[in-house]
Amino acid sequence: MTATSPEKTGPSPEQLDRRGAATRELVNRLVLGLIAAVLALVFAAIITSIVLEVTGHDPVDALRRMVDYGTTSDSIAAIINQATTYYLSAVAVAIGFRMNLFNIGVDGQYQLAALLAAAFGGEVVLPNGLHQLAIIVVAMLVGSLWAGLVGVLKATRGVSEVISSIMLNFVASGVIAYLLTPKRLGQLSGENLTTKPIDGSGQVRGLALIPGAHTKVYGLVFLAVIVGIAFQLLISRTRFGFDLRATGRSASAAQASGVNVKRMVIVAMLLSGAVAGLVNMPVLLGDAHNYSLSTPSGIGFTGIAIALLGRNNPLGIVFASLLWAFLDTSSNILQISNIPTAIVTITEGVVVLSAVVAFELVRRYALRRQQSRVGAELGTTSADAEALA
Repeated sequence: MTATSPEKTGPSPEQLDRRGAATRELVNRLVLGLIAAVLALVFAAIITSIVLEVTGHDPVDALRRMVDYGTTSDSIAAIINQATTYYLSAVAVAIGFRMNLFNIGVDGQYQLAALLAAAFGGEVVLPNGLHQLAIIVVAMLVGSLWAGLVGVLKATRGVSEVISSIMLNFVASGVIAYLLTPKRLGQLSGENLTTKPIDGSGQVRGLALIPGAHTKVYGLVFLAVIVGIAFQLLISRTRFGFDLRATGRSASAAQASGVNVKRMVIVAMLLSGAVAGLVNMPVLLGDAHNYSLSTPSGIGFTGIAIALLGRNNPLGIVFASLLWAFLDTSSNILQISNIPTAIVTITEGVVVLSAVVAFELVRRYALRRQQSRVGAELGTTSADAEALA
């Protein structure tokens, strides 16, 4: 008598219903998020148009000039390059935001990391590949350690990360001014102070990705892609990411479930600082090849706005970074056309504020829909379901 193997059956109706409900919920969230983003952009466009009209400029003409200039081959390459650094800065901020930590010190972290990494890269000569990797590792270590001070102060002494990170920004500026002198890490280059140039083995060549463009895309654009993928996997696919999000939602509840909140604070700041250390690497290795007084600053604060606009989501931050880079790059044509470039600053500010408001309204609407659905299933009213929630 032969044993018969049990017949394979597919998913049960209950499982199919749950999967269908989850899919519908995901689609609803995506649609509502898209609606919120569109509303924010429309509102920002309206405010900007009003400002342009009041100042005596044609809004349609200004927008047409920006679009025409921003869609040229060289402008597209410049937008991608600028968006790369913006993206890294925003991800560094978003790591802290996911745990309810406000790392406002990204600016000091990436500036100090860029200086020491550039000085290291200019002093050593290593084989191609190893040289670039060593410079990147040094930058990550410096940014991580500088941000780690913020985490240690919060975990051990309860010091607000906002206050300590702002203060460390000024400390970093002082340290940079002290080190970037001819007697230490700097050297005179005309009227500028720079570190020793990085040898060719430590440079990363640009990529001719945009047909017809004279400007090349930074070779480290793929570093931003890797960071974004790693961030998404860390947050959504690991136990650490779950603990990070749980601690951000409620530190007391996470503590009660066995999460070491103090350790999570320190580790989150170390990770945020490590990504912050990468912010200037595309420019350093792909274009400047040294650190100088003209090294871009303020990218850390821009990253805060972009992280908010992108909802701390790796994919959302991509679109927010590209939008911000487009506005910054296309604003160059406004100056040539005698239109105040402050118009773009107004647009960027209104976009962030309106996005925050729009996403909050969408969140409340989605919550009410969910409460109504739960109430319908339980046979209660929407008010009863809200009271139970």
